[in-house]
Amino acid sequence: MKLVSWNVNGIRAVLKKGFMDFFKEVDADVFCLQETKLQEGQLDLELEGYHQYWNYAEKKGYSGTAIFTKTEPISVRYGMGREEHDKEGRIITAEFEDFFLLTIYTPNSQKELARLDYRMTWEEAILEYFKELEAIKPIIFCGDLNVAHKEIDLKNPKSNRKSAGFSDEERAKFDVLVENGYIDTFRYFYPDKEDAYTWWSYITKARERNAGWRIDYFCTSKSLEDRLVDAQIYSEVLGSDHCPVGLTMSASRN
Repeated sequence: MKLVSWNVNGIRAVLKKGFMDFFKEVDADVFCLQETKLQEGQLDLELEGYHQYWNYAEKKGYSGTAIFTKTEPISVRYGMGREEHDKEGRIITAEFEDFFLLTIYTPNSQKELARLDYRMTWEEAILEYFKELEAIKPIIFCGDLNVAHKEIDLKNPKSNRKSAGFSDEERAKFDVLVENGYIDTFRYFYPDKEDAYTWWSYITKARERNAGWRIDYFCTSKSLEDRLVDAQIYSEVLGSDHCPVGLTMSASRN
């Protein structure tokens, strides 16, 4: 079973930059998007063999998520059921037979951590939501989580100590996820791999120098550990300031 996630930084823009070539080549069972920057009715995307689910932000041209899946979900939820967090189209939850899959676009704490307080309330709310789902069945969550967890996860950790995405507060919230048993699948397979990034700033031409951050993830409940096969970073795929990430799982428990 192959799952892929990509912050496309605008689906209409990335469609002009080879999105469909990668989509067809990777042939994922489930393909998740973040930052679609789209309103309902603005795009009619033909994806033969896939069921499509979109969550749009109230604000035009902002945020947004999507899930494309070959297998029709049992149910689909938009948001996490908390009104203050559900206006920006940041979460879709698809229920399958033996797990829930979530595509997530975590709020950025912004310059000078202007939105850090909101980010902290989001983190607390989403952990509660994870636990509500996990009481029913295991979860897989993926997407742009807007945090580089450890120093190995970005090129310049010392100079970014108080930057959005690498603040002590945001990293501590990811620690809490790990403490609650959720597996960062890339680090599960590649705990010491350096220079493995998923986002690069356009402004500084950072991609040319591979001066990046790993802020896009696939994480799973501990109970799915025996189904994990491999994790991928498709760093060669262009079209966005993020690259896609992937997770390969066995179809059923070993």
